[in-house]
Amino acid sequence: MKQTPDISFVIPMYNEEEVIATFFATMERTLSKLKKYTYEYICVNDGSNDKTFSILKSYAKKHPNIKVISFSRNFYKEQAIFAGLAEARGRCIIPMDADLQDPPELILKFLKKWEAGYEVVYGIRTDRKKDSFIKRATAKLFYKIFNMIAERPIPENTGDYRLMDRKVVDAILEIKENKLFMKGIFSWVGFKSCGIEYKRPQRVAGETKFNYWKLWNFALDGITSSTTLPLRIWTYIGCIIALISGLYAIYIIFRTIFMGVAVPGYASLFVSILFFGSVQLIVLGIFGEYLGRIFVEVKRRPRYIIDEKINCED
Repeated sequence: MKQTPDISFVIPMYNEEEVIATFFATMERTLSKLKKYTYEYICVNDGSNDKTFSILKSYAKKHPNIKVISFSRNFYKEQAIFAGLAEARGRCIIPMDADLQDPPELILKFLKKWEAGYEVVYGIRTDRKKDSFIKRATAKLFYKIFNMIAERPIPENTGDYRLMDRKVVDAILEIKENKLFMKGIFSWVGFKSCGIEYKRPQRVAGETKFNYWKLWNFALDGITSSTTLPLRIWTYIGCIIALISGLYAIYIIFRTIFMGVAVPGYASLFVSILFFGSVQLIVLGIFGEYLGRIFVEVKRRPRYIIDEKINCED
């Protein structure tokens, strides 16, 4: 019977052939300081089309504590993290990126907080100067909007890099929804939490797989998966517009009675049509986002399809 590891590292990978060797070498240097902890790696190959999977296979053959899960295609990072959490057997679990922008030396601080009784310890990025101005500004705007309307706020400038106790991960695995937004889920389950600040370094190699279009869609998924306020708010907006329309109608009636009938203006009519037409399109778009989520959920397709597993339990 295999011994239960103390720590499970969950590493989603998509076209990361350039960083794998550096990642494992850096991790092993850091983890050599943890004499009393055993650990395992769960590397999830998210449908890479480079040599990522073949490199991981060679590492797994030499090191039994390296588990590899390979998807049949690219199912995206959220699903890869969930698959890694489902396979993890450690007493605590740490999801992290392979590009070393999640610095391994922070693991030691995570563990000290965990030993002190915290069940979730997350990293807070204090320096994002390596990111472009647009990315920093949009990220800040997203956190502000999300925390203003979501049922459970998420700490600003946090990613997936965190330590979670076994019972936290067990609670996450009970969630049945298909469209995953892991930052929101991590926050939603609760438990005793604290944050540790760190400066996020640059990637050691390769390029980010997230462009602005993907980030925009990711933000929409995050908001629509965490709150129904965008739907509910249109009830209030409709009431306000109805009230304004009613007051304007009363004004028109009084003006007609006391000042006579004025010649109607083409410009004001045209602007009104454009305004209310735009409002209707926005409302339909928001309805469409939620309807699309319902469509995805009711199909009950699996979150991901595993093509191959190495060193994993049945």
